[in-house]
Amino acid sequence: MATSMHWIALQSLPETQPSHHAQVPLADARSALAWWALQFTPQVARVDDALVLEVSASERLFGGLAALQAAIFKPNEPAAQVEYAQGATSLIALGRLWSHSAEPLNDLPLQSLVAARPHLPTLSRLGVSTWGQLRALPRGGVVRRFGAELVDALDRAYGQRPEVYPWLTLPEVFDAPLELSASVDTAPALLFGARRLLAQLLVWLRARQRGVLALELVWDLDARRSNALHVDAHHTGAQQGRLVLRTAQATQDMAHLQRLLGEQLARVTLPAPVLYLRLRSLQTQPMAGESWTLLPQEQRSGDSLHQMLERLGARLGADQVLCASPQADQVPERMQRWQPWSAVTGPDFAIKSGAACALSTGARGLNDAENRGLSALLPTWLLASPRKLSVRHGEPQYAGPLTLLAGPQRIESGWLEGAQQCALRDYFVARSAQAGLVWIYRERLGRSDQGADWYLHGLYA
Repeated sequence: MATSMHWIALQSLPETQPSHHAQVPLADARSALAWWALQFTPQVARVDDALVLEVSASERLFGGLAALQAAIFKPNEPAAQVEYAQGATSLIALGRLWSHSAEPLNDLPLQSLVAARPHLPTLSRLGVSTWGQLRALPRGGVVRRFGAELVDALDRAYGQRPEVYPWLTLPEVFDAPLELSASVDTAPALLFGARRLLAQLLVWLRARQRGVLALELVWDLDARRSNALHVDAHHTGAQQGRLVLRTAQATQDMAHLQRLLGEQLARVTLPAPVLYLRLRSLQTQPMAGESWTLLPQEQRSGDSLHQMLERLGARLGADQVLCASPQADQVPERMQRWQPWSAVTGPDFAIKSGAACALSTGARGLNDAENRGLSALLPTWLLASPRKLSVRHGEPQYAGPLTLLAGPQRIESGWLEGAQQCALRDYFVARSAQAGLVWIYRERLGRSDQGADWYLHGLYA
């Protein structure tokens, strides 16, 4: 018998829940268990309702068989609660698993050999009840009476023939269906079934070491119970609806995805009851390694900025959450553009939106010294449009005469685009006895009878 190979047989226990999914049952525990097992060996195969793993090639990677077994059967690690057995061949491991015993090979009960199950009544009448008794029968007579398949299975079990299986692989795209135990009439109630699909998604993401950026929840409608089935913004056909969920950063945080999904489902009206759900991954990317530190101030708690923005967008609508996007223009009112925040724009955009109430200082075309000089004069609040000031005796007025404190800071931009975009201005920091510090500029193009035109453009807190 070959002894260089080591097989482990796994079988998920019925009605079990994964211990590390906050008591959320998986949509398909058998598939999740197979995905989880692939991290230990690429040789994983499904036999009936069990899995077999050939792990001899992985022993060195994990530091020996004992260390590999400790990693596989580490408490709270498998995707579902399992029972297992081991052996020198896959059929020995399966026989011990199904018979719930660690008997020697010859003493294993015959019903634990799959190929012998159709012939158990006849073999029982012959007094054959164990693998050893069956192997002791004349081979030619067993082949003539029961077929060559039974003898071949015995040879594989005893290591005299190679074991060949169609090895399982991780799917490139996550696509999992779920049949609901009862029809659902309201969209928020779909979240209960979606949680099981998200738990399944987490196992797949961990196995592929990826994070999800976009996913799609699809539901099938029961058209027989709909009196007026219609198509709205969430429905792609007469008998199907869909919801697309996007995140700014690749994530494995199922709690965050569940909150986003709940916010969006709360705004969906179902035209008919739902019988089936399906969750698909639309976009994923590899997860970056996490940096650890011993400094206590680096330990952050709560939601990140992009998670907060995603929750607000899901609750209020994407058009109700605005962020400032820096623009390649030196004119202050054109340095940034307010637009609806969307997870599609990526994590950098979300971080910039955290300072959306302040004027962007990322003017292109300036060297570092010029940019620092411009930043030193920028106000904390910029008017939506410059306000023209009155001028008396050549002095600008705003709640009284203004005293110039700093400047001029000259800005010349837009002359290549034409007169409509051209801006030639001298900016000053000025002080008003009543209004405090203000940001004003003198227009170098426009001239009135009293001299240059002055404008109020910003206020200092």
